[in-house]
Amino acid sequence: MAFELPKLSYDYSALEPHIDARTMEIHHTKHHAGYTTNLNNAVSGSSLEGKSIEEILKGVSGHSTAVRNNGGGYYNHNLYWEVLAPGGPEGPQGELLSAINDSFGSVQNFQEAFVQAALTRFGSGWAWLVLQDKKLVVSSTPNQDNPLMDVADVQGMPILGIDVWEHAYYLNYQNRRPDYVNAFWNLINWDEVTRRFKG
Repeated sequence: MAFELPKLSYDYSALEPHIDARTMEIHHTKHHAGYTTNLNNAVSGSSLEGKSIEEILKGVSGHSTAVRNNGGGYYNHNLYWEVLAPGGPEGPQGELLSAINDSFGSVQNFQEAFVQAALTRFGSGWAWLVLQDKKLVVSSTPNQDNPLMDVADVQGMPILGIDVWEHAYYLNYQNRRPDYVNAFWNLINWDEVTRRFKG
C-alpha cells in the first residue's frame, strides 16, 4: 500500500500566531506532499514495497539516498504535525515528567538542552527528544535523518521533534531561528508526546 499524506487534525491557522497559516499550508501541501510522492516513487517495484516506514528507516543504510531523504522527510513530518497542537497541557505530566526529571534533572534543563540542539544544528535538520534504553536523551540530525535510522549518531525512538529547516519558519521568522524554537514551546501536544513515550 502506498504511503499517504496525512490529514492534519487542526486547521492551518490553528497554530497562529506562533506558526502562520501560509507556512503551515506550504509545509504540508508542498514539502510533506513532495516527500510522500518521492518516497512512493523510490520504493515502487522494490523489495521495500509494502514495508512500514519504521521498517524501512531502521535499515536505511542499505537503501538509496532517495529512500533515506524522502523516507525521513515523510516520517519526520508525520511526527511533527502530531506533536503540535493549538493549546493542550502546559507541560509534561505524570510518567513523562518523572522520566524528564530523571534524565535531565528538571524540565528547564531538558528545555535548555533541546533548544541548544535545535539552534546548533548547522543548516537544515531536526532536534529530537529520544527514548533510548528507557532513558530520555536529546539529539539532533542533519537533513531528514532521524533517530530511528541505523545511520544516526543517537539511535532510539523519537517522541518529540522540531523541524529546523528554514521552510518551517522563514515566512514569519526569516533568519530568527531562536524565535521560532522558543515559540515551539507554546504548541507542544504533550498528550501525544506522552503516548509515544509509553509506546
